[in-house]
Amino acid sequence: MQVYLVGGAVRDELLGLPVRERDWVVVGATPDEMLQAGYQPVGQDFPVYLHPKTREEYALARLERKVGPGYRGFVTEFSPTVTLDEDLLRRDLTINAMARTPEGKLIDPYGGERDLRACVLRHVSEAFGEDPVRVLRVARFAARFAALGFVVAPPTVTLMRQLVASGEMAALVAERIWRELERALGEPRPERFFETLALCGALPIVLPELASMWPSAGPANEAARRLKAAAALSAEGAVRLAALTAPLAPAPIEALAARLRLPTEYSDLCVLAARLGDAVGRADQLDAEGLLKLLEAADALRRPERLSRLVLAAEALAGSGAALWPPGDALRRAFKCIAAVSVSSAGLTALAGPELGQALRAARLAALTKAGADPAP
Repeated sequence: MQVYLVGGAVRDELLGLPVRERDWVVVGATPDEMLQAGYQPVGQDFPVYLHPKTREEYALARLERKVGPGYRGFVTEFSPTVTLDEDLLRRDLTINAMARTPEGKLIDPYGGERDLRACVLRHVSEAFGEDPVRVLRVARFAARFAALGFVVAPPTVTLMRQLVASGEMAALVAERIWRELERALGEPRPERFFETLALCGALPIVLPELASMWPSAGPANEAARRLKAAAALSAEGAVRLAALTAPLAPAPIEALAARLRLPTEYSDLCVLAARLGDAVGRADQLDAEGLLKLLEAADALRRPERLSRLVLAAEALAGSGAALWPPGDALRRAFKCIAAVSVSSAGLTALAGPELGQALRAARLAALTKAGADPAP
């Protein structure tokens, strides 16, 4: 039994980046031997095990054979005779197809270290073109490593285009598209994910609701600007997606949310930013009544955390870049003002029902009016 550290841990170590997780490949072992050594099986499609102490993943070296359409159309073959080089050959990119021995020796049969130095995302073999998920993965790695100067190798772009033309992308299920999109939204340069998909023609297939935002693969467009601005303001994927989709009408946003089964925090914020983003951008020009209506429309008192995200998305939409954005500051101060008004503080404990609601709103409006006339220092 021979054990090797593989994939992202080796890549990130060579780049001088923090290692997020460590994956291992085991060569020359059988499932029975792994069980006898105390490893816990977790893999469904092929043998993957958790180390009894570290809980890191150990997978038996394997081969894959394409037998049907889509990313699920593979048969996995494993045996003690599968070599490390054979296992690495089936991986997506050369920078992910490196390994280290327990002694620290680098094993790099396909030029991953060379491509790291050249800042190139390059496919390992023609097997890349058998799996449509790899188009999404390349786009995600482009978003992750853009700040380091990485670009997709032209032959890999050609292979991605061929994969798109083959119709394989249509076999991707919504859950897998969302998984890669969610990860891409959290990368340092999320706009590169969409640019790369547009470059190879995959964007209209996997994200048709957003395809019109990238009529060409060039970076100089408004959608890319919004995403860059949102990424500078927030690390939250929901804020970044809301800033991207804010110019759309609610209908395509709701269609995207339903098709990809977006988490509620994403879908709600995207719809809210589309409805109220422009109004938030004018919050510093509103009077007390206008501010109160805007806060009510955002359901701010019940969802204060969502209001904070909405302001960030609206700031990205406006393209402010200011350290202190006046509309956001105005809305935050207005929210703080009405949040301080309660039934007891306004002396309304004797009221109930609609009468209480009307009186409480009047008290909040009065507080906003006073704050506007006599702003806090």
